[in-house]
Amino acid sequence: MTEVGKFNTLKVDREVDFGVYLDDGAEGILLPKRFVPAGTKIGDELNVFLYHDGEERLIATTQRPKGILGDIVKLRAVNVTPHGAFLDNGLMKDLFVPTSKQIQGMFPNGDYLVKIYLDEQTGRLAATEKLEPFLSNEELTVKELEIVDLIVYRRTDIGYVVIINNQHTGVLHHNEIYRDITEGDKFKGFIKKIYPEDKTGDERYRIDVAAGKPGYDRVEDATEKILRLLKENDGFLPYHDKSDPEEIYSFFAMSKKTFKMTTGNLYRQRKISFEKDGIRLA
Repeated sequence: MTEVGKFNTLKVDREVDFGVYLDDGAEGILLPKRFVPAGTKIGDELNVFLYHDGEERLIATTQRPKGILGDIVKLRAVNVTPHGAFLDNGLMKDLFVPTSKQIQGMFPNGDYLVKIYLDEQTGRLAATEKLEPFLSNEELTVKELEIVDLIVYRRTDIGYVVIINNQHTGVLHHNEIYRDITEGDKFKGFIKKIYPEDKTGDERYRIDVAAGKPGYDRVEDATEKILRLLKENDGFLPYHDKSDPEEIYSFFAMSKKTFKMTTGNLYRQRKISFEKDGIRLA
């Protein structure tokens, strides 16, 4: 079985002047000559991505697309027509977004967060800006403190709505943000808290997330940073538990809560001392 829109490991069946055909159990799938690795022989197995080319033929490539089937990814529009927009997915053929799958219309050189799906009528890859039908918090596949993949979805008054593992939505609060982020950014985080919620008669859950690692794993990362910054600044930094949270965030790229927890841990380990106007390397 081959899967369109994903990587498949297929065996080289025969060679032709313009490439090689890969065995799919039928007539074979062409891997054009420009993408055939040097030294490839009949019988070799190749890991290839399958999609439809400009003539709607199923074709293989060794190129790495920016997103595969099921991914939510930020892509740039390279062309817009009355029927839809074409996004650069890193392949010879651009990814089509029908006008009906756009939210406010797309424009050339604009960046858009989309989900890649398989069109049921044509069997071809396409993309949609309308992500909500693919996201649900009714049946969760994650638990508290679990490490997850996060995608920044949109900004709110309390922080950012993020997409969790391409399946759920959660909130990354402002006090858990340690660097500049924007829609479409991807990074690791963890499930901080799950709250049952029943406002519509259907049980669902509200999820709070945080960037980085949970618990003391997270503190260890901050520990290394604080010790490094102390060494780079002659062993002293003018920050303490009375410092403004914004000042701490600006210098350390961490919340005041993380700063206090980390410096407290370093103090107990006798690696730093607290002074009236800052912290000093022991």
